[in-house]
Amino acid sequence: MSSNPIKRSSAASQTGHKFRYFDFVMAAFVTILLLSNVIGAAKQTFITISGEQWVYGAGILFFPLGYVIGDILTEVYGYARARRVIWAGFAAMLFMAFMSWVVVSLPPADGWEGQAAYESVFGQVPRIVAASIIAFWAGEFVNSYVMARMKVWTQGKMLWSRTIGSTVVGQGVDSLIFYPLAFWGVWETSAVLTVMVTNWLLKVLWEAVLTPVTYVVVGWLKRREGVDIYDEATNFTPFSTKT
Repeated sequence: MSSNPIKRSSAASQTGHKFRYFDFVMAAFVTILLLSNVIGAAKQTFITISGEQWVYGAGILFFPLGYVIGDILTEVYGYARARRVIWAGFAAMLFMAFMSWVVVSLPPADGWEGQAAYESVFGQVPRIVAASIIAFWAGEFVNSYVMARMKVWTQGKMLWSRTIGSTVVGQGVDSLIFYPLAFWGVWETSAVLTVMVTNWLLKVLWEAVLTPVTYVVVGWLKRREGVDIYDEATNFTPFSTKT
């Protein structure tokens, strides 16, 4: 398959344009978002460092991939399309929470012994679910905004500075919202602060480790789509789904 020549373009000039791979990237984003919350959130695991065990949620292994794909969306397709994907993910998380609540609440049939296990996996505390959804929404929009702004400031150079820089800020907002909303008053204050900072650092580190992969994917998509989009006159309101 031949590649198209890459042309610099403003986001506004691409309004309504149909991209070849945008739908696939959006599907990947929503899939990782939902699965990391459903499969990864319920399990606690550990890593041993210098003979000491550090406990963390298994979801952290895959949830940061959502931020990587969010960076790719903004870098390749611009803020407006990334905004549309964030809203799609937000709606999917709301429906997932609603469906989990309905299914867990249904009375189990006589003889079915899986209710307790089902509740332990899918019966998440409403406070934690609400904190997760709010933190995702705010963190992703901040991540995309910083990514788009930095691309204009750097004139498209130093992609690594944008991916890592936007994650530092976006994941920072995510963590600052999620952990206090979910666990303040439940855990000791020191534990909330420790887990918040530790998980933020791990997510940023994960982003840095995956930077070479981001370069490969961004380069491939730009060549296939044939454009390099800059948000030079973009309306950055999060309250829209227009592209």
